[in-house]
Amino acid sequence: MAIENGVFIRLSYTGSIEGMPFDTTSEEVAKEAAIFNESARYGPMVIKVGSTHVIPGLDEALSGAEVGVEQSVTVEPEKGFGPHEKEKVRAYPVKAFERKPVVGMRVNMEKQEGVVVDIIGQRAIVDFNHPLAGKTLDYTFTIEGIVEDDEEKMKGIIRLFSGRDMDLTLEDGKLTLHLPPGINYDQRWFLWRGTIIQELFAISESVAEIIFLESFKRPEMPAEVPEEVPEEVPEEEN
Repeated sequence: MAIENGVFIRLSYTGSIEGMPFDTTSEEVAKEAAIFNESARYGPMVIKVGSTHVIPGLDEALSGAEVGVEQSVTVEPEKGFGPHEKEKVRAYPVKAFERKPVVGMRVNMEKQEGVVVDIIGQRAIVDFNHPLAGKTLDYTFTIEGIVEDDEEKMKGIIRLFSGRDMDLTLEDGKLTLHLPPGINYDQRWFLWRGTIIQELFAISESVAEIIFLESFKRPEMPAEVPEEVPEEVPEEEN
């Protein structure tokens, strides 16, 4: 069965540049390529085809693909992470940084995130382009299956945008997301929660309200340690 736009799928993929993987859903491949991330969630990802949940070049290749068949696609910069723009490479005085800049350091300047690519005298050159801008990308991918269940779709979308797995319940039109403690300090969650809300409403017309529930359990008190009674020292005989 050929996949059409609008269908939710489970997708496995590996993206490479000149044979070197830079992104993958496979934990094994990530470890072999030395790009393993302890905080990443590996395994097939749930996405909606044609909704730019992945880069355009890969998204387009999914339409018409067959389930269970490994395929490959080469993605040019225009349908990947865009061209490398010279206007996004700027110089700043070294004294403008909170700490001494070094090549490779990621920095935030003028509300943008970039990377220091060179130091010339007392000026640091910062590149604000995406790290993969201007690169031609090669992807191998497999559509592992079609997702029909709304709850699986919702959990997949939450994981896609927040990078976290969350429990949820749907009752009487109210969808409750059980948030992990401290998630409101997570910058990724803060940036994408509005998009997640929109995506969840679009999945099911039965959802009339979305509730974020954050709960905290009382920490367990350490068990009382019995006070040690010092051993009696026998009196010395005269």
